[in-house]
Amino acid sequence: MTLTKRDLVIRISGENGLSQQHVFEVVQKTLDYIAEALASGDKVELRNFGVFEVKIRKARVGRNPNKPETDVPIPARAMVKFKAGKEMRAEVLKLSVK
Repeated sequence: MTLTKRDLVIRISGENGLSQQHVFEVVQKTLDYIAEALASGDKVELRNFGVFEVKIRKARVGRNPNKPETDVPIPARAMVKFKAGKEMRAEVLKLSVK
């Protein structure tokens, strides 16, 4: 199952009695601020959830499996890395126990 932004909005709206439009605006604004912070190179830390940060992957040489003799240069690029917080990691680990 996939949890979508729409699912979050419906669930939060139902639990708190707020309009779906209001909840959607808050969720969207939150995601916008997280993306904005990451785009400016900042780290986003959400306690008990996790940390988002931008890492720069080094340039490297790849190989085309159809033509292994040909080198393909792969440029350096920025990637978003997520490290789960302690509580989230503990909840996810429960899946492997089942």
